[in-house]
Amino acid sequence: MNAVLVSLTLALSLATGQFAPQQAASDPLAPAREARVQVLAKKLRCAVCQGLSVADSPSSMARAQLDKVRELVSDGKTDEEIVDYFVARYGEWVLLEPRAEGFNWFVWLGPVVLVVGGLFVILRQRQPLPEGAVATEAAAPSPTSPPAPSTDDADPYLQAVRRELER
Repeated sequence: MNAVLVSLTLALSLATGQFAPQQAASDPLAPAREARVQVLAKKLRCAVCQGLSVADSPSSMARAQLDKVRELVSDGKTDEEIVDYFVARYGEWVLLEPRAEGFNWFVWLGPVVLVVGGLFVILRQRQPLPEGAVATEAAAPSPTSPPAPSTDDADPYLQAVRRELER
Protein backbone atom coordinates (compact mmCIF):
# COMPACT_ATOMS: atom_id res chain seq x y z
CA MET A 1 0.00 0.00 0.00
CA ASN A 2 2.85 2.38 0.85
CA ALA A 3 4.49 1.77 -2.53
CA VAL A 4 1.24 2.71 -4.29
CA LEU A 5 0.96 5.95 -2.31
CA VAL A 6 4.57 6.89 -2.99
CA SER A 7 4.12 6.15 -6.70
CA LEU A 8 0.94 8.24 -6.89
CA THR A 9 2.59 11.13 -5.04
CA LEU A 10 5.58 11.03 -7.37
CA ALA A 11 3.34 10.84 -10.45
CA LEU A 12 1.24 13.82 -9.29
CA SER A 13 4.28 15.93 -8.46
CA LEU A 14 5.79 15.26 -11.88
CA ALA A 15 2.47 15.91 -13.62
CA THR A 16 2.02 19.27 -11.91
CA GLY A 17 5.60 20.26 -12.70
CA GLN A 18 6.37 20.99 -9.08
CA PHE A 19 9.70 19.12 -9.16
CA ALA A 20 10.38 19.25 -12.90
CA PRO A 21 13.22 21.50 -14.04
CA GLN A 22 12.17 24.88 -15.30
CA GLN A 23 12.32 25.53 -18.99
CA ALA A 24 13.33 28.77 -20.61
CA ALA A 25 10.45 31.19 -20.22
CA SER A 26 11.30 33.46 -23.13
CA ASP A 27 10.70 32.59 -26.75
CA PRO A 28 13.61 32.54 -29.18
CA LEU A 29 14.26 35.79 -31.02
CA ALA A 30 14.71 36.35 -34.74
CA PRO A 31 17.41 34.03 -36.18
CA ALA A 32 20.12 36.73 -36.35
CA ARG A 33 19.47 37.88 -32.79
CA GLU A 34 19.16 34.30 -31.48
CA ALA A 35 22.55 33.49 -33.01
CA ARG A 36 23.98 36.49 -31.15
CA VAL A 37 22.32 35.26 -27.92
CA GLN A 38 23.92 31.83 -28.37
CA VAL A 39 27.38 33.33 -29.03
CA LEU A 40 27.10 35.43 -25.87
CA ALA A 41 25.78 32.47 -23.86
CA LYS A 42 28.82 30.41 -24.93
CA LYS A 43 31.09 33.05 -23.33
CA LEU A 44 29.33 33.00 -19.95
CA ARG A 45 29.83 30.33 -17.27
CA CYS A 46 26.81 28.69 -15.66
CA ALA A 47 26.63 29.68 -11.99
CA VAL A 48 25.54 26.16 -10.98
CA CYS A 49 27.52 23.81 -13.26
CA GLN A 50 30.70 25.92 -13.25
CA GLY A 51 32.32 23.89 -16.02
CA LEU A 52 29.68 24.54 -18.67
CA SER A 53 28.61 27.61 -20.54
CA VAL A 54 25.12 29.03 -20.11
CA ALA A 55 24.23 27.76 -23.59
CA ASP A 56 25.31 24.17 -22.79
CA SER A 57 24.03 23.82 -19.23
CA PRO A 58 20.70 22.10 -18.54
CA SER A 59 20.21 23.80 -15.15
CA SER A 60 17.34 26.16 -14.43
CA MET A 61 19.83 28.84 -13.36
CA ALA A 62 21.46 28.69 -16.80
CA ARG A 63 18.01 28.96 -18.42
CA ALA A 64 17.36 32.08 -16.34
CA GLN A 65 20.72 33.55 -17.39
CA LEU A 66 19.95 32.71 -21.02
CA ASP A 67 16.57 34.45 -20.68
CA LYS A 68 18.35 37.51 -19.28
CA VAL A 69 20.74 37.52 -22.25
CA ARG A 70 17.75 37.35 -24.61
CA GLU A 71 16.08 40.20 -22.73
CA LEU A 72 19.20 42.38 -22.93
CA VAL A 73 19.67 41.62 -26.64
CA SER A 74 16.02 42.57 -27.32
CA ASP A 75 16.56 45.79 -25.36
CA GLY A 76 19.30 46.71 -27.86
CA LYS A 77 22.31 46.32 -25.56
CA THR A 78 25.73 45.74 -27.13
CA ASP A 79 27.71 42.57 -26.53
CA GLU A 80 30.13 44.45 -24.26
CA GLU A 81 27.26 45.88 -22.20
CA ILE A 82 25.74 42.41 -21.77
CA VAL A 83 29.06 40.89 -20.69
CA ASP A 84 29.63 43.82 -18.31
CA TYR A 85 26.15 43.25 -16.85
CA PHE A 86 27.01 39.66 -15.91
CA VAL A 87 30.54 40.57 -14.72
CA ALA A 88 29.02 43.24 -12.44
CA ARG A 89 26.71 40.67 -10.85
CA TYR A 90 28.90 37.53 -10.76
CA GLY A 91 32.43 38.91 -11.00
CA GLU A 92 35.15 38.12 -13.53
CA TRP A 93 34.61 34.43 -12.74
CA VAL A 94 31.49 34.32 -14.93
CA LEU A 95 33.60 34.62 -18.10
CA LEU A 96 34.71 31.30 -19.55
CA GLU A 97 37.57 33.11 -21.29
CA PRO A 98 39.30 35.63 -19.00
CA ARG A 99 39.93 39.11 -20.35
CA ALA A 100 43.49 39.83 -21.44
CA GLU A 101 44.14 42.72 -19.08
CA GLY A 102 45.85 43.30 -15.73
CA PHE A 103 46.75 40.16 -13.78
CA ASN A 104 45.05 37.97 -16.41
CA TRP A 105 48.04 38.49 -18.70
CA PHE A 106 49.73 35.76 -16.64
CA VAL A 107 47.01 33.35 -17.74
CA TRP A 108 47.57 34.23 -21.39
CA LEU A 109 51.36 34.56 -21.43
CA GLY A 110 52.28 31.99 -18.78
CA PRO A 111 52.14 28.92 -21.05
CA VAL A 112 54.12 30.69 -23.79
CA VAL A 113 56.82 31.75 -21.30
CA LEU A 114 57.03 28.21 -19.89
CA VAL A 115 57.44 26.64 -23.35
CA VAL A 116 60.09 29.16 -24.41
CA GLY A 117 61.92 28.72 -21.09
CA GLY A 118 61.80 24.94 -21.45
CA LEU A 119 63.23 25.13 -24.96
CA PHE A 120 65.97 27.42 -23.70
CA VAL A 121 66.92 24.97 -20.94
CA ILE A 122 66.90 22.04 -23.35
CA LEU A 123 69.08 23.86 -25.87
CA ARG A 124 71.50 24.97 -23.14
CA GLN A 125 71.98 21.33 -22.10
CA ARG A 126 73.18 20.38 -25.57
CA GLN A 127 76.81 21.50 -25.40
CA PRO A 128 78.85 21.34 -28.64
CA LEU A 129 81.68 18.79 -28.71
CA PRO A 130 85.21 20.20 -28.39
CA GLU A 131 87.20 20.50 -31.59
CA GLY A 132 88.78 17.26 -32.69
CA ALA A 133 86.36 15.09 -30.70
CA VAL A 134 84.54 12.39 -32.62
CA ALA A 135 81.06 11.44 -31.50
CA THR A 136 80.65 7.80 -32.44
CA GLU A 137 79.21 4.83 -30.66
CA ALA A 138 82.49 2.94 -31.02
CA ALA A 139 84.30 5.56 -28.94
CA ALA A 140 81.88 5.17 -26.05
CA PRO A 141 82.85 2.59 -23.40
CA SER A 142 80.67 -0.50 -23.27
CA PRO A 143 78.61 -1.04 -20.11
CA THR A 144 80.51 -4.24 -19.28
CA SER A 145 84.02 -2.77 -19.42
CA PRO A 146 85.52 -1.31 -16.23
CA PRO A 147 85.52 2.46 -15.94
CA ALA A 148 88.67 4.27 -16.99
CA PRO A 149 90.83 5.46 -14.10
CA SER A 150 90.34 9.08 -13.18
CA THR A 151 93.18 11.54 -13.55
CA ASP A 152 91.93 13.46 -10.51
CA ASP A 153 93.83 11.60 -7.74
CA ALA A 154 94.12 14.68 -5.53
CA ASP A 155 90.54 14.38 -4.26
CA PRO A 156 90.67 12.76 -0.78
CA TYR A 157 87.07 11.57 -0.97
CA LEU A 158 87.76 9.79 -4.24
CA GLN A 159 90.83 8.16 -2.73
CA ALA A 160 88.81 6.93 0.27
CA VAL A 161 86.16 5.45 -2.00
CA ARG A 162 88.81 3.65 -4.07
CA ARG A 163 90.37 2.21 -0.91
CA GLU A 164 86.97 0.89 0.20
CA LEU A 165 86.35 -0.68 -3.19
CA GLU A 166 89.72 -2.45 -3.16
CA ARG A 167 88.86 -4.32 0.06
